[in-house]
Amino acid sequence: MGEQEVTGADDAELRAFMRAILADVHAFEQVIERGMIESGVRRIGAEQEMFLVDRTLSVAPVATQVLETANDPRLTTELAQFNLEANLSPQDFTGGCLRALETEVEEVLGVARKAAAAHDAKVVLSGILPTLRKPDLVMSNMTPLPRYFALNRAMQRMRGGQDFHVLIKGKDELELTHDNVMLEAANTSFQIHFQVEAGEFARLYNLAQVVTAPVLASSVNSPVLMGKRLWNETRVALFHHSVDTRNEAHKARSARPRVGFGDRWVEDSVLEIFREDIARFRVVLSTSLDEDPMESLRQGKAPELKALRLHNGTVYRWNRACYGVANGVPHLRIENRALPAGPSVVDEVGSAAFYFGLMSGLGDQVSDIRKAMDFDDAKHNFFSSARYGLDARLTWIDGRTYDASKLILDTLLPLARAGLQAHAIDVADIDRYLGVVEDRVREGVTGARWAIQSLAQMPVDGPRDVRSRALTHAMLEHQEAGDPVHTWKPAAFEKVSDVRENYLTVGQFMTTDLFTVHPEDLVDLAASLMDWERIRHVPVEDEGKLVGLISHRAVLRLVARGHLDRAGAEKVAVREIMRTDPITVEPGTTTLEVLQLMRDKKVGSVPVVEGDKLVGIVTEHDLIEVSSRLLDNYLRGE
Repeated sequence: MGEQEVTGADDAELRAFMRAILADVHAFEQVIERGMIESGVRRIGAEQEMFLVDRTLSVAPVATQVLETANDPRLTTELAQFNLEANLSPQDFTGGCLRALETEVEEVLGVARKAAAAHDAKVVLSGILPTLRKPDLVMSNMTPLPRYFALNRAMQRMRGGQDFHVLIKGKDELELTHDNVMLEAANTSFQIHFQVEAGEFARLYNLAQVVTAPVLASSVNSPVLMGKRLWNETRVALFHHSVDTRNEAHKARSARPRVGFGDRWVEDSVLEIFREDIARFRVVLSTSLDEDPMESLRQGKAPELKALRLHNGTVYRWNRACYGVANGVPHLRIENRALPAGPSVVDEVGSAAFYFGLMSGLGDQVSDIRKAMDFDDAKHNFFSSARYGLDARLTWIDGRTYDASKLILDTLLPLARAGLQAHAIDVADIDRYLGVVEDRVREGVTGARWAIQSLAQMPVDGPRDVRSRALTHAMLEHQEAGDPVHTWKPAAFEKVSDVRENYLTVGQFMTTDLFTVHPEDLVDLAASLMDWERIRHVPVEDEGKLVGLISHRAVLRLVARGHLDRAGAEKVAVREIMRTDPITVEPGTTTLEVLQLMRDKKVGSVPVVEGDKLVGIVTEHDLIEVSSRLLDNYLRGE
């Protein structure tokens, strides 16, 4: 997440910080003009993000403790206390660099796993954790560093106090609102870096925009969010919403979101990106500055450009331009942020090899990608890959449209191989990493497809929470074994379906596929629903808010009194017999509390709410099912 010593600021401080950004831009112009950007070398690098989970496979907000135990400078914080990030060593793009990258990822994961185990936690690589729930994304789980709280305050202020709104449609549909920036913490990635020279930046950045789509299509690993099957790479859709600072007025005039692919090719220089991001996006964070960048230049030193870099870190392009200084020498990198964490380390490095190889191979084949492809096609390819994965249709540089799988196997993998060979990458490593990608595509098994196929083989009546845990459990097993995803067997539902931890809170097994009525609906409709669906309680909603509960007993009383004949059914509204103050619980309420509550109050069902919004219901039948599973588990001695 970059610079940590930052604060939110008042308008005067933000204006002063903007002056510092503009001064940095002027200094950056001089850095480029004077030829100070490192040249004659190509390096690659990566950042590995990860989730921490507890023994129930739910998020474990113990990152601070894990970092203290690990005591490894490569590991650092992320937005949430259940995320970690590892910054890996840059490698010269030649010889055994890919193998060195895999070795270091495995090494730092080993450090993280050992430290996490000391706090009863485990490490999971997943673009979105299947067991993640909305209640996990609360401020109490935010990493307690000023940068993160300042970012949250700033983004809320820029939205005028409006909640973040998410609407994503896939096989299922997810719509929710959230009042803080923690939605961003639902995403983890494997970010890869490609060092470039100043004079070649525009050409290579445009290439990066083009090759990201097919690499992403073969690497998707985030198909499930809060139990909903959405895009193959749902991170792309979710991240767009999670830090969207636009208010309704901005959206009405089609202002750009802070997360984006871009809208045009870069023509000449990296400065185009920095200038556009300054022009379009307001400053959200500031920091103390101890450098006059022009004075640094006068002294022959490379300026740090701290203000410009901080602002750049709050604009989230899927391919981001990065400036850095190492050993007193400034350099430029293209940071690709589109690839998800997981499903395995070898899969990640395979995707990186595919990307780096295409950057080289396609660059040798096409001198100016702008003349070979419309930008709109590159952008459409990216979002099509995120949505459909290997089922995407991609328009390529010849103007023809291909199935992603066919394009990758027939054209792009051979091109990537040639690109890696041109940089003298070890032949065995080329075979290993591109072979993983080829097998993944040929078998048609990305991380996303494995997850969706696993869910499809689980019992349709299995609780959503149990299905998610089974998925996460299998991910952990396969990742620790180091197997590439195309060799994974589907997740086994029975491995976690009957353990105590799956039923600790009502949110884990409540019914969410609800039949509801409106207060002004006929009682006859409620009675018909009870008959057709074999249910005994129907929640009453008004504009999404729970306003009552109608039970079969209330309907029977009406029948007994002779009010529900054909004539009466046309007159009696639900509001006349519903209970207007039903007992409710929240998803985090423990199962024991609900059992006691239902016994004490002698009720057969309890609606589950978040605020005044109905999110589920727990009935006597649900509790009998839970009891049956746990008793069976106990009697089997498990």
